[in-house]
Amino acid sequence: MPSNAGPQFPLPRRSLLAALGAAAGAAAVGVSLSGCSREAGRKLNFYSWDTYIGETTLADFERATGVKVVPSYFATNDELFTKLRAGNPGYDVIVPSNEFVTRMRAADMLLPLDLDRIPNMANLAPAFMTADYDPDPRHSLPYTWLVLGIGYRKSKVEGVPDSWKWLFDSDRYAGRIAWIGEAADLIRLGAKYKGQSLLGVDEATARAVAAMLTAQKRHVRAFHEDNGQDLLLAGDVDLVLEYNGDIAQAMQEDSDLDFVVPKEGSLLNADTLAIPRGAPSPDLAHQFINFLLDAEVGKGIAETILYPTPNAAAKALMPDAYRNNPVIFPHGPGMDASEWGRYEGPDSQRLFDELVTKMRAA
Repeated sequence: MPSNAGPQFPLPRRSLLAALGAAAGAAAVGVSLSGCSREAGRKLNFYSWDTYIGETTLADFERATGVKVVPSYFATNDELFTKLRAGNPGYDVIVPSNEFVTRMRAADMLLPLDLDRIPNMANLAPAFMTADYDPDPRHSLPYTWLVLGIGYRKSKVEGVPDSWKWLFDSDRYAGRIAWIGEAADLIRLGAKYKGQSLLGVDEATARAVAAMLTAQKRHVRAFHEDNGQDLLLAGDVDLVLEYNGDIAQAMQEDSDLDFVVPKEGSLLNADTLAIPRGAPSPDLAHQFINFLLDAEVGKGIAETILYPTPNAAAKALMPDAYRNNPVIFPHGPGMDASEWGRYEGPDSQRLFDELVTKMRAA
């Protein structure tokens, strides 16, 4: 169970990020640039989640290689998938979640990686070097990992809300709840609350979960697209279904916030680095992925985004306030009961989408 304290940094997050940016820039000369070459005047198009990179990472890469990184942002994996399914408009590196790596591989939307050109892959923890969602030949490498749970305002909630009941099956916090908008996440987490696996959810279970969510919806103030921490910070809600890293960021700004993985268990995911088919500069894409997996670069990213890193070399450079933080790296019964998400085909996805669309319209 998480403690009531976030990472013990001396500054609020906004001030912290400014300080970290200056420090990272000063330390950039120490970054190992194996695999980097000077490519002055070229550019690389990077399509990722917003606020999901180190404060000076892109500028450091440009300084090291002469390549300008042009970032673009998506709000959901569905947005990423839909845009690239229509044809790559020019992206070189993307950051899909693990289940979408499976979907994109099946649709032939990703290039296999040339791992000989990514020597910093050796910095990844061994546990992340095999992946059911992306078997050999590898089409992705892990960038972060994450778990869904309940972010909450301690002064407004009685005790620790360590069950999905408080989001899915109770009027106790009516009007003070926000759910994530992703259909599959809602159905599968509802199945966990009902004591079942989130893998292989059958139609009968999915419909029972949808009925429960439909009954609960009148108590839900908002659906969000990965910005639940902002609703919590603003005081719009007191309980939110959100990722641990997002709540860890918010806790830097407000010590009244905390996070828990419910005792029934939750959904584990990884966000990855991949090269979409049709990338204009696959050579630069490999170089950029290798750069992001450097230990010092990974440290700068982790300091900024406060998500758990699979980069063991970067984690080793981080202070205890990060490595031992129970929000960034949760433990306990909820984590023990959690499962890695798995894409289970278009039929399941269509069913989940249909049920949640009807629930939201009811």
